[in-house]
Amino acid sequence: MLEEERQQIIDDEQLRILSMGYLIAAGVDLLTSLVGLFYAGLGLVLWGALPRQLAEKGGSMPPAAMGWIFAAFGLLFFVVFIVFAVMKFMSARRLKQRRSRTLCLVTAGVSVIGIPYGTALGVCTFVVLSRPSVRSAFDR
Repeated sequence: MLEEERQQIIDDEQLRILSMGYLIAAGVDLLTSLVGLFYAGLGLVLWGALPRQLAEKGGSMPPAAMGWIFAAFGLLFFVVFIVFAVMKFMSARRLKQRRSRTLCLVTAGVSVIGIPYGTALGVCTFVVLSRPSVRSAFDR
């Protein structure tokens, strides 16, 4: 019985640390998504106002597609990082609640892409969630 209590304390502490790690990663992803908005805004400027100003001054205009490329890339970047942030926030909550082990594993897989901190967070999540004692805590 003493060994089971010890393992329960270790599991609870490691799940708490993972939850905090996912909250921090979600905040970083939210801040990173702002870069996408910057690129989208830059694309709109390249597409709209800047060509008119250059044409009035007699300069050469950048291709109109360039603005669309920047805007599309920026919006895609923004949406992807917002989705990652939401997944990480939800995983942080689910780790605290000991629910949705599959969501936590999928989020860990996505987090592995973010070298080096996301990789460490994802690998640690796989290690902790693969333990039989943690599995049983999520199954309850």
